[in-house]
Amino acid sequence: MSSRNVHDDIAAQPLTRLSGVGEVVAEKLAARGLVTLQDLWFHLPRQYEDRTELTPIRMLQSGLPAQVEGTVEAVERSYRGRPMLRVAIGDGSYSTLVLRFFHFRSQQIAQFAHGTRVRVYGTPRSGQHGLEIVHPSYRVLGDADDPALSDRLDPIYPAIEGIGPAVLRKLIGQALQRLPDETALELLPADVLAREPLCAGLPSLREALTTLHRPPQGSDLQALLAGTHPAQRRLALEELLAHHLSLRRQRIAMQAHTAPALRGGKRVTELRKALPFALTKAQQRVFLEIRDDLAKPVPMLRLVQGDVGSGKTVVAAMAAMLAIEQGHQAALMAPTELLAEQHLANLRGWLEPLGVRVVWLAGKVTGKAREAVLAEIANGTAQLVVGTHALMQEGVAFRDLALAIVDEQHRFGVHQRLALRDKGSAGSNVPHQLVMTATPIPRTLAMAAYADLDVSAIDELPPGRTPVQTVVLSAERRPELIERIRGACAEGRQAYWVCTLIDDSDEVVAQAAQSTFEALTQQLPELRIALVHGRLKAGEKQKTMAAFKVGEVQLLVATTVIEVGVDVPNASLMIIENAERLGLAQLHQLRGRVGRGSTASSCVLLYQAPLSQMARQRLATMRETNDGFVIAERDLQLRGPGELLGTRQTGLAAFRIADLGRDAALLPTVQRIGEALMSASPELAERITERWIGGAARYASA
Repeated sequence: MSSRNVHDDIAAQPLTRLSGVGEVVAEKLAARGLVTLQDLWFHLPRQYEDRTELTPIRMLQSGLPAQVEGTVEAVERSYRGRPMLRVAIGDGSYSTLVLRFFHFRSQQIAQFAHGTRVRVYGTPRSGQHGLEIVHPSYRVLGDADDPALSDRLDPIYPAIEGIGPAVLRKLIGQALQRLPDETALELLPADVLAREPLCAGLPSLREALTTLHRPPQGSDLQALLAGTHPAQRRLALEELLAHHLSLRRQRIAMQAHTAPALRGGKRVTELRKALPFALTKAQQRVFLEIRDDLAKPVPMLRLVQGDVGSGKTVVAAMAAMLAIEQGHQAALMAPTELLAEQHLANLRGWLEPLGVRVVWLAGKVTGKAREAVLAEIANGTAQLVVGTHALMQEGVAFRDLALAIVDEQHRFGVHQRLALRDKGSAGSNVPHQLVMTATPIPRTLAMAAYADLDVSAIDELPPGRTPVQTVVLSAERRPELIERIRGACAEGRQAYWVCTLIDDSDEVVAQAAQSTFEALTQQLPELRIALVHGRLKAGEKQKTMAAFKVGEVQLLVATTVIEVGVDVPNASLMIIENAERLGLAQLHQLRGRVGRGSTASSCVLLYQAPLSQMARQRLATMRETNDGFVIAERDLQLRGPGELLGTRQTGLAAFRIADLGRDAALLPTVQRIGEALMSASPELAERITERWIGGAARYASA
């Protein structure tokens, strides 16, 4: 039998082969995705405890976990308010450590008799009477007991409901005993790794797994906890490679389809001549990249990212014109009616004077109006269809959809992107896909997350846009801001006041939009103030936004519903209440609502003290830069990739070991190894993908 078959047979063995795994335990393990031996091999510890040595009490440091041994010197019970048990222990070093318990039984109190020896593990913190450990793990020792210290770090695994830590450790121990030998387990060719400097010194996969489950004494605990140990980097490398290969295979599968070759450009020239502004160099460059893609008979898969206001919509309009010129249809889908209507207004303004039929389809289009729009889409009269996820519903049938444009794509799940693409599928023919986002994605992240897409960046703002000055103020200075709003509106300008909640909440220190609106109406009686939030009916929301746009409303109090899709050049002041509660990407999106005209604009970030370290860093970043790409890089460092990509929907957040922020340096290596395997060893590439991602092709042509 070949080493491959040996490995695959062992890896695929069900966990019921292990001692102690009956039907009930197997079900509990399966609920966490643990079905085979291989699943347990890769169920890695989330942290480690170092019980390999004893630390004298006088040497303890606040915040550093440690193991100590001592005798009980005093016990104190308190039942005032919250029941509490305090146990003071000493080890003859003239220092005392307090053990504090909030949940305890009477048997525990009896355990801590004066003079009893105990061995304790936990993280000491400064308390009222020196250092203390709250709810330590401990073991009572008899007079003659002298248990040996552990000879390796103790792994702490992610909890599994209904299975205790000791049982889980025992099962993983059994699984590790069945690990195949190095040659059977290893999938990365030695000659490919030898060409990569970052792979020098990395252990084999077998050694890496053994080290992570059973770190020997002397292992670098800080590196393990930080995820930077060579064993972790070896696994992160292979996991990133598996995801990269999966996306590359999706792209190859997609390009096995055909798409209409959209050549020409006469209508694009017409559009450019009719526009009331000139394109930036970045817009021209990105459109040429799109035009080259669309001219080929294979489906375009291109992501266009650009900061707020960089002019992505007009680039999309030119791409749509290439489809329309050839007699095909195009569709643009946005995540909210507000944003979709903004696109509709722009596209109608640019295209309808040129004789292009632009139609609107959203949830609120009902009855005969909906029937009429659906008929136009089906017979091809509608050349460009703009809408929300309503475009993907049953009953929407395009005559000839050649280009699907998805805006703010990270707000849609992969299923939804596929559903729109499928509206234009006929046999092996599929539409081109243009995906847009105003959330700039760091280059390293795009390499990992969008290996199935070509990425273009509109990295230049149109001329005439003034940089927004950002100020960070404590909430105590609200009265000054109210006077500032009064002054700005008296000069004919408009302002936003953004709140993070609709209703007041006892749990979160935040001014709610409703109460802020009422307070500002009292404090600024001379101003026309309106309120908009997500619970308003769509019609009311649109009416309020329209009134603000034409200047009938001077101050708009809003929740973060205005994050995207509102273009009011006369608005020059934005106040964001409780800015410390929002992420960098969201703060940057909100700030992009001002500075859209030639007037100097300001964004005031109001915060509620005290600030966490991360909130302090976020607000400092906003003050330092207006560059969305710099902000995205910083956001990746602070928060990781999940929020930036909306990865709860795409599945990219489900890395077991890899962290796209921490492991970004590995990505160029991953790309090179991936290309080498795809061309020379496609069978190995498939096995690596299968090992980490499983048999499910992740939406093989998303």
